[in-house]
Amino acid sequence: MNTLFKVLAIVFGILFLVSAGLQYNDPDPLLWVTIWGLAGIIALGCAFDKVPTSVPLVAGIAALIGFFYTYPEKFEGFEIGQGDIKNVEEGREAYGLMIIAIVMLMLVFKAIRHRSKV
Repeated sequence: MNTLFKVLAIVFGILFLVSAGLQYNDPDPLLWVTIWGLAGIIALGCAFDKVPTSVPLVAGIAALIGFFYTYPEKFEGFEIGQGDIKNVEEGREAYGLMIIAIVMLMLVFKAIRHRSKV
């Protein structure tokens, strides 16, 4: 993995772990601490080539499925006060999963490209 993607994987890994720590006041904190924590560990593992490509692939696909499953019936933004709190919370959770999916699938794409050049 080249330096740019290694740095990006480390940065996102740290951001995902920080996000896990911020879930303490979520209505279902155990679920979201686990999701963000695993994403952080996987990203850091990819940065140091300690994780097989299948792990971020499965995580990325699962996060993408989770995005569609969690997406609210009526998206009302991310800010409390913009709409029904349930819709806002589901929107935040859904787009968080989309961020995880994008990062995981980017790491898979980069790993596959790196292997094909070796």
